[in-house]
Amino acid sequence: MSPPKHIVSAAAILINDKNELLLIKGPRRGWEMPGGQVEVGEPLSQAAIRETQEESGIDIEIIKFCGIFQNVGNSICNTLFLAKPISGELIRTEESLDSGFFSN
Repeated sequence: MSPPKHIVSAAAILINDKNELLLIKGPRRGWEMPGGQVEVGEPLSQAAIRETQEESGIDIEIIKFCGIFQNVGNSICNTLFLAKPISGELIRTEESLDSGFFSN
């Protein structure tokens, strides 16, 4: 029996001063919150900050930890952080075909 292997990810629920939510459009799953895999030795909150900047161009400040959920089928543990933007401008990358702030 081999030891379990899980992926740990970190994502940001990013709300600006207009109460709009930041979403990125990924090539595989469509619109979602920015986030991704935590690198070896990287704190979870720093991974959320890094992934948000890489995928959206927005620098963030973590406000609080929101929770964790598990994707059992893909062996992924997802962590979520509430954050606010502090600087940057929206960008497009290979990881995010589009990005924007949306209201309901």
